[in-house]
Amino acid sequence: MKTKVFFLGCMMTLFACSPQQEKVSTIDPALQAAVDSILQNTMKEVNAISGQAIVMEVQTGEIKAMVGTGKYQESALTRMVSLLATLETGKVKLSDSVNVGNGVYMVDDKFLRDHNWRRGGYGALNALESFKFNSNVGNYLLTKSAFQDDQAYFDMLNKFNYGAPSSVAGLDSLKPAILLTPKDSSWTQSDLAWSCNGYNQRISPIQMLTFYNAIANDGKMVKPMLYKGETEVINPQIASKANIDSLQMAIVKTVNEGLGRPARSEKCQVAGVSGTCQLSKEAENSVEEENAEYAIDFCGYFPADNPQYSIIVSMNKISIPASGAMPAWVFRDIVNYMVDAEKNK
Repeated sequence: MKTKVFFLGCMMTLFACSPQQEKVSTIDPALQAAVDSILQNTMKEVNAISGQAIVMEVQTGEIKAMVGTGKYQESALTRMVSLLATLETGKVKLSDSVNVGNGVYMVDDKFLRDHNWRRGGYGALNALESFKFNSNVGNYLLTKSAFQDDQAYFDMLNKFNYGAPSSVAGLDSLKPAILLTPKDSSWTQSDLAWSCNGYNQRISPIQMLTFYNAIANDGKMVKPMLYKGETEVINPQIASKANIDSLQMAIVKTVNEGLGRPARSEKCQVAGVSGTCQLSKEAENSVEEENAEYAIDFCGYFPADNPQYSIIVSMNKISIPASGAMPAWVFRDIVNYMVDAEKNK
């Protein structure tokens, strides 16, 4: 497998609009300032080297706040994409069993590890539990059971429009997402194990948010926009309503019972997923390193039962501890601010 880590920095910058353009920004100035403050405070607290937070209106795609710098890089948030792909084949259900053993699984001559492998792993789980606890091993075993042909997995992702959009008016340097696939000469038999868990790709936070927003929007994928106008639909239904419903339930349970618990808010029920990727060395056969660089992400939406806004928080930091709990705190604080602001109107 070729290089696993891609660092094409992507500064998301609002273009200046001339009066002749008569474009009206979707950004809420008060929310923008609050999100910036929340993100910067947490980044200082956890010693993050970069970060970005984006708030989008679920049904319209209007960006209400966008602060910081996003990077094109791997993201463990892809595990949710993989789960939906397996469900769509009809070969996997959330109740299906998957045994992740001690959290270490050999793929050819490489080791795929879960975050808790040093503590003995999770053992026997079902697909829902594997998702709630961010099991790399479980995710791969379920993906492989659903897709005997590696390319079929990527064909399903194309059906979802995963990685869209490739451009947004008002964003500088946004490029198409790039995924290593079996069509590439460097693809190996073991690559699916890492691709389904978020490696072997270059994707920006706003592109990942677009996918998660489609889940919140009952499967309808809309294009993010920074200027008021007619909502553009990228895909009217990325997957079956039944599987979207299943994924919505799984995301809520991830916050209530799984590794997404740091995002829980006392003010509003939320749904979301966290993820951590080690970026500074080859993914396979790797273990946590003191001075490694990590991408830590959280993406979700609220209110969980009637989604109005979706939010992604992405941060990079050097050294451990590095956990998806850190961006989840930012998500929670943004939700609390927005709920309070709405009540005080």
